[in-house]
Amino acid sequence: MKKYLQVHPWKVIEDGFDANNMEASESIFSLGNGKMGQRANFEEQYSGHSLQGNYFAGIFYPDKTRVGWWKIGYPEYFGKMINSVNWVGIDVFLDDEPLDLAKCKVFQFRRELDMKEGTLSRSFYAELPSGKMVQVQAKRFISMDNTRLAAIHYSITAVNFKGTLTILPYLDGDVKNRDSNYNEKFWDEVAKTSGDNQAALIVKTKKLDYHVGSGMRIVLLKNNQPISIASEPIERAKYVGQRYTIAVENNQSLTIYKYICNVTSLDVDPSHMFQVIDSELKNAVKTGFDKLLEMHRQAWQIKWEKSDIVIEGDDEAQQGIRFNIFQLNQTYTGDDERLNIGPKGFTGEKYGGGTYWDTEAFCFPFYLCTANQNVARNLLLYRYRQLDKAIENARKLGFTDGAALYPMVTVNGEECHNEWEITFEEIHRNGAIAYAIYNYIKHTDDKEYLAHYGLEVLIALSRFWSQRVNFSKVKGKYVILGVTGPNEYENNVNNNWYTNFIARWTLEYTLETIDFVKKQYPQVYQKLSQKIDFQETKECERWKNIIENIYLPTIEGTNIFLQQEGFLDKEIQTVDAIPRNQRPINQHWSWDRILRSCFIKQADVLQGIYFFLDKFSMKQVEDNFNYYEPMTVHESSLSPSIHSVIASHISRVDKAYELYLRTSRLDLDDYNHEVKEGLHITSMAGSWLAIVEGFARKRVVNGKLSFDPLIVPQWKSYNFKIQYRGQIVELQVKNEEVIIINHSSKPLELYLYGTLYTIAENGTLHYKKQKV
Repeated sequence: MKKYLQVHPWKVIEDGFDANNMEASESIFSLGNGKMGQRANFEEQYSGHSLQGNYFAGIFYPDKTRVGWWKIGYPEYFGKMINSVNWVGIDVFLDDEPLDLAKCKVFQFRRELDMKEGTLSRSFYAELPSGKMVQVQAKRFISMDNTRLAAIHYSITAVNFKGTLTILPYLDGDVKNRDSNYNEKFWDEVAKTSGDNQAALIVKTKKLDYHVGSGMRIVLLKNNQPISIASEPIERAKYVGQRYTIAVENNQSLTIYKYICNVTSLDVDPSHMFQVIDSELKNAVKTGFDKLLEMHRQAWQIKWEKSDIVIEGDDEAQQGIRFNIFQLNQTYTGDDERLNIGPKGFTGEKYGGGTYWDTEAFCFPFYLCTANQNVARNLLLYRYRQLDKAIENARKLGFTDGAALYPMVTVNGEECHNEWEITFEEIHRNGAIAYAIYNYIKHTDDKEYLAHYGLEVLIALSRFWSQRVNFSKVKGKYVILGVTGPNEYENNVNNNWYTNFIARWTLEYTLETIDFVKKQYPQVYQKLSQKIDFQETKECERWKNIIENIYLPTIEGTNIFLQQEGFLDKEIQTVDAIPRNQRPINQHWSWDRILRSCFIKQADVLQGIYFFLDKFSMKQVEDNFNYYEPMTVHESSLSPSIHSVIASHISRVDKAYELYLRTSRLDLDDYNHEVKEGLHITSMAGSWLAIVEGFARKRVVNGKLSFDPLIVPQWKSYNFKIQYRGQIVELQVKNEEVIIINHSSKPLELYLYGTLYTIAENGTLHYKKQKV
């Protein structure tokens, strides 16, 4: 853990410059708007350690797979989150001496991320080796109102010298990914143009032919007054800039407004990019920085009204949850079903791909409950549109007859992850997709989606499970062999309880859905059956047989579900047995040693219990939590949140709070010593789960919302809003009282502490807690 950032309920503040924190801060202070984003790289040049990153949603590069031993079934490439045009750059020279904070004395450095308004600000004094000193103040934002636009206000003051300031704003497409398999650059130049106070650049990927167009327009002020000065165009391969040289005296300032427009070939024909960029930038300059910023603020205000969680009495907890909600809203807005949620969002390159199982298992509930219903629907449609690819992925591994295996990592539906034990063994991801469909229907009652899209996916998933099991004569049961469960510290195991359980549940839910669609949408069902050659009687009978006879290992005589068949062959220890200087074990132990240990990376059995809490008694939940949590090292960012939710349900509030802080402040406090590689975007949704499904114990019971809220002793209150079947519900939890507000024009029925209440339209329920 590393704490160097100030605690503030609405801001993240770095006070003082430390080069050792540079790459971590670049991650933490990242900005985005769902279509594009960037790490918090400095505008001026920086020669120290830095991970430059500018990214566009849906734009990736198929970097040829690099492995020592090729296995049949490996994907041909790994889909890289591709570093793109650097549009933030503004080089600064004082009498030809570059401003470079790696080579300066830096004073009064302050970097501030304002989450309420979505801006990044920075201010500092810098003394160059020559003794010249400047003051810099900068602010930038990536517009939530117009997702093609961004803007930078950058002001530099000559503190102690008379001479020239040279400002060189630029667009640079000559960039590379740090994680490139073969150290190659991924971009070729298509065209560039420059004119008075403006420039634009179009580049395309060397494979797949994605195009990105970036343009800038410059407005200059001296001592806050507009100036007109001739610029010198600077051009080289994949680079275009404008150089301005201005005479200054002591205490005179030069301010540059850099307006940026970015477009991609996902939305704009490459042949029209220059025209679109020119039009957007003309309007941006005419509108002005302050008005653009105000429209951006208003867009953020709408998002915060829907998704904010307010915690009173604990600023660390408040900052943590707001930071995570802020990053989730920056990463995905849900208006394009071609896009999804990568594990690093727009904050780094590690992992690559556009989506993992994290989306359905962790992120989906956040968007389902805090945004328009179409946002969650688009996440499901993303998978539906890629069903043919999922069937193809399964076919490559030997599955037939329309069985689908969704990829572990993908952008376009093809599997692009090449670690055997994950790519081919972590098949539980299919279950998470089925669960997301179930969760969506439970919260929206969108039966049209289920009939027209969901059932087709469910049948393909069930066909996969039907072929992936085999019958063990010894056990007299169906088994699933050679898998990796959510706990990736066990590979190639047999009968992982979670995998077997969610496979059985998927078959059950598919049969239930078939029944519903046959009755309610008979023509849709008949058409689908013909399309996919569904042999209903034969296939459903096999599924029922598997459901009744699948092997679910347990520890005999207990309530404990056995993580996998060989788990008890290990030496069972708790995490306390690991010396502190050997944590995290994935950075200190050999993989062989980890695999032979009992230590658990993340929730496995408990992941299944979390999904299906209503299927287990509280005694079963408590016994499994008490058995597995002490062996869990939480070295997956996805782990603490699930444990926090379950701890709340068994009323272990202190443990739930401890794990909530870990999940909500995972990146802010750098628990895993890796935030420099990018933020853990998908696990950020877990902190929302820890409050809404954990402390508030939100569930759906008999088709109605249910709350059984707890409150952390350190908190005076907490409150949030969620959307449920078209209604907006606000929950306020205090020590003595629970208040539920129905922000809707029709009555709302819900359960509170097990009692059914009806709240009138736009009405309020006040519940006084009983004193113990």
